[in-house]
Amino acid sequence: MNLLALGIWLGVIASTVLLFRGIRRALPHAGPDPRLLDLSEAAFATGGPGGVVDTALVSLLAHGRLLVGGPGIVQVRPGAQAADPAERAVLQAHAHAPSGWLYQVRYLAMLDPAVQETGDALVARGLLARPGWGSRWRRRALAQVIVCAVLLVLSLPLTFVALALQADSGVPFIVEVFPVLIGGIVMGAAARRRARQWVSPAGQRALAELRARYAGLSTPPVQIALFGLKGLRDPYLRSLLVPAARSTRLAAAQHGSRPPRTSRSSGSSSHSGGSHSSCGSGAEVVPVVWCASSDPGGSGSGCGYSVSGCASSGSGCGSSSSSCGGSSSSCSGSSSCSSSSSCSSSSSSCGSSS
Repeated sequence: MNLLALGIWLGVIASTVLLFRGIRRALPHAGPDPRLLDLSEAAFATGGPGGVVDTALVSLLAHGRLLVGGPGIVQVRPGAQAADPAERAVLQAHAHAPSGWLYQVRYLAMLDPAVQETGDALVARGLLARPGWGSRWRRRALAQVIVCAVLLVLSLPLTFVALALQADSGVPFIVEVFPVLIGGIVMGAAARRRARQWVSPAGQRALAELRARYAGLSTPPVQIALFGLKGLRDPYLRSLLVPAARSTRLAAAQHGSRPPRTSRSSGSSSHSGGSHSSCGSGAEVVPVVWCASSDPGGSGSGCGYSVSGCASSGSGCGSSSSSCGGSSSSCSGSSSCSSSSSCSSSSSSCGSSS
């Protein structure tokens, strides 16, 4: 039993070392310019495309360029101008969400190339990892946790067997392996959490530097850019944005919530064949490449990657933005991208050819 205990110790230690080494190597290394250039990049590092859009929404609401017309409904003040690409994405998203639901505006703005490509720029500089980078290591970490837990349960009957077969018992088997198996479970869980983080060590340092630079400025856009929704202290703005973020995650989960294996390149940023085609709420059929996590150091959620809806079998629907019906309608039958496709009770054209 001593040899078996030694084998378990060596196996768990080797597995843990290889696990953390693989995670460290999988994370990107700092590029030639490992800095966050502005608050939009900080917001992306903090909360993904949702963080960038939330920062723009807070700025528009705080300056009165975006007005609240009802519970969860927003409208643009006539003549309102965007101060940066993220705010422009919000205003364009509002134009494609006639109902004005805040979560629809938020979701569509997250799809804007100007918002999505912020993540690609951070990946290129080694500040962020690509979506889905840690799935392999999360599986390995989970396997280590499960194996150690099973061995821990089996060690008790093995101890009784060893005590029954040996006159001189010595140290019980469960006492020999208990520390390393508990350590393997703890380290496996820690590795699994580490593999969920998308901010590289260089990105974490850059974010800390930017937070120190803006330490004396506590305006809502700065708070939400540097710390996400949890850093927003204004109760009124929180009452608007937190439900909108929750609805966005639910919509993504209902229509396929997984990130693709690779990030979209900035040169080929197309949504469903180059369109912002929408079906139902206007936000469920376009793939979201980057996640809408509220805490990149946490579990990351709201990664919508949907090919359902108007584009059957994942095919594109033309090059122009089109809407496919009311707030909750769904595509009927087989909606191919020919001259027209019907969504529930209303018809919308999908482009002349796919």
